[in-house]
Amino acid sequence: MNKLSLKADKRKVTGRKVKKLRREGILPANVYGKKIKSESVQVDASEFMKVYREVGETGLVELVLDGKHKPVLVHNVQLDPVTDVVLHADLLQVDLKEKVTAQVRVELTGESPAEKQGLGTVVQYVDEIEVEALPGDLPDKFEVDASSLTEVDQTVFVKNLPVDSKKVEIKADTEQIVVKVEPPKKEEEVEAPPTEAEEVAVEGEAPTGEGEVEIQAEETPSASKKEGV
Repeated sequence: MNKLSLKADKRKVTGRKVKKLRREGILPANVYGKKIKSESVQVDASEFMKVYREVGETGLVELVLDGKHKPVLVHNVQLDPVTDVVLHADLLQVDLKEKVTAQVRVELTGESPAEKQGLGTVVQYVDEIEVEALPGDLPDKFEVDASSLTEVDQTVFVKNLPVDSKKVEIKADTEQIVVKVEPPKKEEEVEAPPTEAEEVAVEGEAPTGEGEVEIQAEETPSASKKEGV
């Protein structure tokens, strides 16, 4: 991947006043790094998005600030929860000779024959994987070719991802599942609720109003019976 450049200017506006910058198409950002004092900067929002879409958080960006060129990685992009518009970004200044950790995205490509034939569904369990490498050796992404998934329960683990282990160290559990062909879910049979008669039959009682017989415990003495006879 070619290194892209992004021009930045020092930023004096801070706090709630940055809303005015955003309305003017300017994105507030901060540059920080190991043994580097954090610095408030601002960049053109549209230019930042062009660069960010191409490099993500693993591609090197050449930040041009006060005539100096600084190698940075885009980190901690803050989005508006409603519009997904970028509100703020952190730019990590790196030493090209010192390793860094970063989250590398996982991208599923192609079409699974198992899913195409209706045998199962391809499920992606992991979207990003943490790695450690020199800034220039960070992979852009991990690609998983779904066309190789032909059977149900076929699984791709972290250890199966293509990576140059001499340059890139995967920090995640290598036995973690990345993608798997899950079998189709069985439809649960829903039983109809029992009728009133069925409920009564189970309880051993006769339905109300049917077959009821009143039994008198005592008979009333006959009115024609004479007292003392």
